[in-house]
Amino acid sequence: MRIPPDFENKFRNLMSPEEFDEFITALNDDRTAGLRLNGLKADLPAWNRISPFETRPVPWTRYGFYIKDDSRPGIHPYYHAGLYYIQEPSAMFPAEVLKAEPEDRVLDLCAAPGGKTVALAASMKNRGFLLSNDINPKRIKALVKNIELCGITNTVVTNESPERLSEVYRGFFNKVLLDVPCSGEGMFRKDPDAVKSWSKYKSEELQGLQREIFDHAYRMLSPGGTLVYSTCTFSPEENEQNIAFFLRTYPDLYLIDIPKDFGIEPGRPDWADGNPELLKTARLWPHRVKGEGHFVALFGRHGEYTPVNTDSKPDEPLKSFLEFCDKVLTKKPEGIYHVDGPHMNIIPAGFENNEKLRIIKTGLYVGEEVHGKFEPSQAFAMALEWNNAKRKKGFSLDDPDLMRYLKGETLFSDGEKGYILIGVENYPVGWGKIDDKRLKNLYPKGWRKIR
Repeated sequence: MRIPPDFENKFRNLMSPEEFDEFITALNDDRTAGLRLNGLKADLPAWNRISPFETRPVPWTRYGFYIKDDSRPGIHPYYHAGLYYIQEPSAMFPAEVLKAEPEDRVLDLCAAPGGKTVALAASMKNRGFLLSNDINPKRIKALVKNIELCGITNTVVTNESPERLSEVYRGFFNKVLLDVPCSGEGMFRKDPDAVKSWSKYKSEELQGLQREIFDHAYRMLSPGGTLVYSTCTFSPEENEQNIAFFLRTYPDLYLIDIPKDFGIEPGRPDWADGNPELLKTARLWPHRVKGEGHFVALFGRHGEYTPVNTDSKPDEPLKSFLEFCDKVLTKKPEGIYHVDGPHMNIIPAGFENNEKLRIIKTGLYVGEEVHGKFEPSQAFAMALEWNNAKRKKGFSLDDPDLMRYLKGETLFSDGEKGYILIGVENYPVGWGKIDDKRLKNLYPKGWRKIR
């Protein structure tokens, strides 16, 4: 890797000669790869029995695993079943620090492509209300797919500016994750483009953007709430100097000490204004931990959290949906049903529609009624438990028909006409529809396995 000379000179002046040599040597080592088990789909004992990869646990998160860089987890059928999310190990730390719980109201403000949202939803056990937002419309598609792939049902996705969100959700969330856009120095080993683009995105310029985004996140944080600020860069301007600024600017904010285990180190007060409180922040360095690099700070806000009462009244489910459930499932899913014409969603508690916002996805899109018949969505298939399906067909990993299904090919199958849940082993991957001994393949085109 050709490390930018300005980057080298900057950290040569910040670090001792010994640490600088270790740091630069680490940046020239091989990158680390990992995956995070989706606790909504499988528990650790089950994963330990079925894992097709050689793994080692990531020490700072219960569900994280190191994998070999050539494992190719994105083409395995278990990926298509949403059993795990592919994520760099140090990037797993911010969601772990926030400690989202069921019934929380959580905001993931800069969410795409969705790794932290997936982790938060799993911690919440698909309960409570999680708002996942990204301002970039090009990144929203990947965010929605990852949410649906992992069977997440408690999440609303918006494509909005932090400013517009803060006008609607002032003081609403008791937990906020703010993984801000940054200079990406922690991605140097993982992404060669991060090295090429480093000189274009100056830390001093990004610092202003980060402070602006933080201000809107602060406005949405309730008294008594907690906020995680994180970056995947090493820059003091974007890390300690920003945290020092926030402490001076927002007197009702304070830092909560993050435990420094497994090689995680404290922030560097001398790289900012010398405030010893900065020792409560955390740095994941590539020469201290097995990871690409991250900075994390955990803020608390003085006061007491009082949830805003926004209970949603459920609609009556579509009659065709109830007929579908009676035929295909053992029971209809629980939740707050919302019917909009022929379309039906199950929305998270605490959500109210707001026409001011660009809402891309509202909870679980269950499906729609077409000519009096209910057509289930792919998201609905991924959110179902295998045991809740009366009509289902599970393929083993070595069954050639599994690959044919994931490629979108038509299969042959006996059985009663109608919808059937398709799975790998005991994990759903999508729908099929039996008609005259043919299994019509309903796996989405954009999800298909093409290799």
